[in-house]
Amino acid sequence: MNELLPYPLLGIVGQRELKTALTLALVNPAVGGVLLSGPYGVGKTTAVRGLLDIMPLVKRSRCENNCPPDDESDLCPTCLDFLARGESRLKDDLMRLIELPLNARLEDVVGGLNERVAIEQQRVVLEEGVLARANHNLLYVDEINLLDHAVVDAILDAAAQGQTFVRRGAMVKLYQSRLILIGSMNPEEGRLRPQILDRLGLRVWVGPLPNARERLEIYRRAIAFRQDRTAFRMAYAQATTQLRLDVLKARELLPKVHLTKTAERYAMQVITQLAIPSHRAEIVLLEAARARAAADDRVRATPNDIKAVAPMALRWRQSPHLSDFLQQHETDEHLIAQALQTQ
Repeated sequence: MNELLPYPLLGIVGQRELKTALTLALVNPAVGGVLLSGPYGVGKTTAVRGLLDIMPLVKRSRCENNCPPDDESDLCPTCLDFLARGESRLKDDLMRLIELPLNARLEDVVGGLNERVAIEQQRVVLEEGVLARANHNLLYVDEINLLDHAVVDAILDAAAQGQTFVRRGAMVKLYQSRLILIGSMNPEEGRLRPQILDRLGLRVWVGPLPNARERLEIYRRAIAFRQDRTAFRMAYAQATTQLRLDVLKARELLPKVHLTKTAERYAMQVITQLAIPSHRAEIVLLEAARARAAADDRVRATPNDIKAVAPMALRWRQSPHLSDFLQQHETDEHLIAQALQTQ
């Protein structure tokens, strides 16, 4: 059991932006998830698994069939019995971390035919996939840039729409998949397609620490954790508990948080100046600012919040190829307008 205890998030040396981005994603799933980019061995996966200690509470079904907590259109007999007795069919449970294997097939992700039932019982049963199990949970995709394109597209579609369809012939089943998506990658192994990169909210460069003293501290903490995980985690237990409480409180406060007009104008000014084409940029930027205000126990998100989260929300969003295309488009429009005026 000891090997299941994760390295505490707050025990990671440095990497403040990494910790901030992951925390904001827990506070406000509307930021669209997080992309962690960096070389091997800098703590990307360690940080994500460290979120297990600060996971918020979510609503889950009390039944064994894991009926969606936010959909009562197709409930199992157990859930119907709960409702008939006037009892709640839901319970509070900790958000879970679902990790996607690198060799995952499309049917593993979206769901598909239960082959055992098909062979043994000669009937068709559609089974949920990883996306359905990730509903109201955190889905972690390591080496996201190496996944099959169809698998990545399915994950991103589910994360954006909050649901996924399983189709096998005439049979169709809808699963809820309202999840928080975190992806990580090593840019040495290839880049993400632009359409995939655009749909991941906050972006963090997790680079090696340049300071020799910090790197030596990383070594010392790694050895201490390996020798006695329980004792090492106890050193961060109080701060970790406080962070978890802060996340819970921020999630409750978030619906009341609004952006000031000054913050909105400032955000639009920054995006316009950077000439970022995707409208997802302002959604991520403004929602991240709201999350930061909630985490700071405030109901007003200000320009300072915009300034704090802008690097994570806006980096890697400019498109030189699209900029060249738009310049050519403007030239064409000008020439067409001139030609029309001569008639």
